Amino acid sequence: MINEFALLESQSLRDSVLERTDVLDRVKALSLLPDGMHVTTAMVAAYFDVTLEAIRQLKARRHEELSCNGMVTLRGSDLAEFKRDILSRFPEGHPRPRSSLTLYSRRAVLNIAMLLRDSEVARQVRTYLLNMEYLARTQPVENPAPTAPDDLDTRIDQRITHILGKTVVPMFNALIETSSEHRKELIALRSGVQRIERRLHQHHERLKRLEGVRDDRPTIGVMAAMDAMNGQTFERHIAKLLIRDGCTNVVVQGGQGDRGVDLIGLTADGRRMVVQCKRRAPYLTVASSDIQKFIGSAKVLYSAEVALFVATCPFTPEALALAAETGITAVHRGVLEAWSCGEPLKVLE
Repeated sequence: MINEFALLESQSLRDSVLERTDVLDRVKALSLLPDGMHVTTAMVAAYFDVTLEAIRQLKARRHEELSCNGMVTLRGSDLAEFKRDILSRFPEGHPRPRSSLTLYSRRAVLNIAMLLRDSEVARQVRTYLLNMEYLARTQPVENPAPTAPDDLDTRIDQRITHILGKTVVPMFNALIETSSEHRKELIALRSGVQRIERRLHQHHERLKRLEGVRDDRPTIGVMAAMDAMNGQTFERHIAKLLIRDGCTNVVVQGGQGDRGVDLIGLTADGRRMVVQCKRRAPYLTVASSDIQKFIGSAKVLYSAEVALFVATCPFTPEALALAAETGITAVHRGVLEAWSCGEPLKVLE
């Protein structure tokens, strides 16, 4: 199998896998601009958890390669047209460039993933990409039904589980019935095989659940869909997640007079719960001042036992520290994505 660092060194190898842009959302959902096609430099930096300067430096070093794969800088009339036709449709939470705006296609973002050395997200994309390539190239040629590379892990798990359940376990049963000298050892071995069979089955079911969630969501990704919501729609979305996880008496009360709390309700075990929702662009942050305001409302006005601050953007380190100190659960962009895709919040369990 090709080492991931080969992608960093070989442009021809990078070019050979640039069509597999779907791996981006499999590692971490990529939010797009309202046109559903592009991201800005700040959004690229947020996706890879690196600084803006890191992306700008990479852009300068690899300008020609990235331009060939969908990076473009808008100026003048092109920029004015993009602002009028695209950005003006979503007046909140998107950049308002004055002189220029660099846009990246999904192909260009995948290109960046194969060039960034100091990003854990980029490393995961490279690893996932090469795993898919390896599985695709080692697929048995005698298989008459073409299988998408994304489905190979599931297909292999099913085949192994079938073999264990229909062949290996019955073989152990027969040996146990006819053997007296090694009966205990055979029973122990059979138990081990059955444990493996159960774990593979559980893994297969988990993959089905995860893939089902992703297949049902908008093509631009679950986080991009939330980025396109207005404040009220986002609050209702969070309310649905709470109800899905067993919360009751959930009321959306965002707007004037909400006293700093957008949702109230009870957890599944009856604890008083309040939620603050902030739908912000992914390149913005939740500051400690935001947490300070919420603390007063949650703890003093509502005497909440569970307090969630849910945001579509990251939290500053100071905000995270203050939230931890005061018992506020910070649901930042990464946690929100996992929650929306079916993973329950631990604080609600």
